[in-house]
Amino acid sequence: MVATRHARLKAYAKLNLDLKVLNRGEDGFHELRSVFQTVSIFDSLDLSFTPARTTELTLEGSVDIPDNLVLRAARLLLAHVKGTGRIDMRLTKRIPMGAGMGGGSADAAAVLLGLPVLAGWRISMENLVRMGAELGSDVPFFLLGGAAVALGRGTELYPLPDLPSSRVLIAAPAIHVSTPEAYRGFARSSHGKLTEAQRIQYIDSFQSRVWRLGTSLSTDGVGSQVENDFEGVVFPRHPQLKSILKNLQKSGADPARMTGSGSALFGVFTTQNQVQEAQAALARLRPQPATIPATFLSRGRYRAAWWRQLQEHMDGNKDGKQWPPQSRYAQGRRNEQ
Repeated sequence: MVATRHARLKAYAKLNLDLKVLNRGEDGFHELRSVFQTVSIFDSLDLSFTPARTTELTLEGSVDIPDNLVLRAARLLLAHVKGTGRIDMRLTKRIPMGAGMGGGSADAAAVLLGLPVLAGWRISMENLVRMGAELGSDVPFFLLGGAAVALGRGTELYPLPDLPSSRVLIAAPAIHVSTPEAYRGFARSSHGKLTEAQRIQYIDSFQSRVWRLGTSLSTDGVGSQVENDFEGVVFPRHPQLKSILKNLQKSGADPARMTGSGSALFGVFTTQNQVQEAQAALARLRPQPATIPATFLSRGRYRAAWWRQLQEHMDGNKDGKQWPPQSRYAQGRRNEQ
């Protein structure tokens, strides 16, 4: 009987520490400038692979998500390697949905990183990133982790030095912000029609903030200077979000911002007491947002977490520090896919 290989994976969320939206390109997508940072909140993905001559995919979940990205990621991998097998998945959602924290993209990246290790497929990072970009703009970042500058549609990524392991409080109100509608609102605004001179000025100011972020998140008020252009579009439609932001700032958050196109907001704090005070302040709001304490997850901690959860299935002849993680079941096989 063929043995089933199993791993329980943590798919970590991200925050947009800074987000600039520039003009829409000829491809219909807006040009972005952003700083991504992984955080310790995660979805759980139980992933099993059984070698077989035919293919069968199953997915159970704590929520029903049509055309779930984890299924699409598994199918994309199978097509890439021209492989077969039984793949069983169970997804438990903890990352707030529709909150701008990349939960669906993180789940897809978990499949791209974990399934090749269980199945014995050797796939280069270049090809994993290409498949990730096909699934969604945020997916490639979750194949890398840590802090990174994202350009274009978000798929062009450049690593930043690890930021301090700051305490973060995330506020997730029961508000759904439509990302396509947020972009449409942005395109209709005066900010959505930048002149070339304005575009250059925006890029220069973003570049300056990134250089300072690379030194320290909170030195000399750097944190208070980060921006999210979507706030100007989303806050007028959802005043509650602006109220949450003000409460985070009054509680000492530096910075405090919305992440992505919302609706989640975050505050970065230096002490645990500040986090608790902010939670108490937000608990007095009506309606009351859900609050989730977290920490920044450096690139090193992010990768170490992946090595730990896949260790049983990784190549024991290596030092265990390869990225992406490599499968012990692929030993002796001629495989770069």
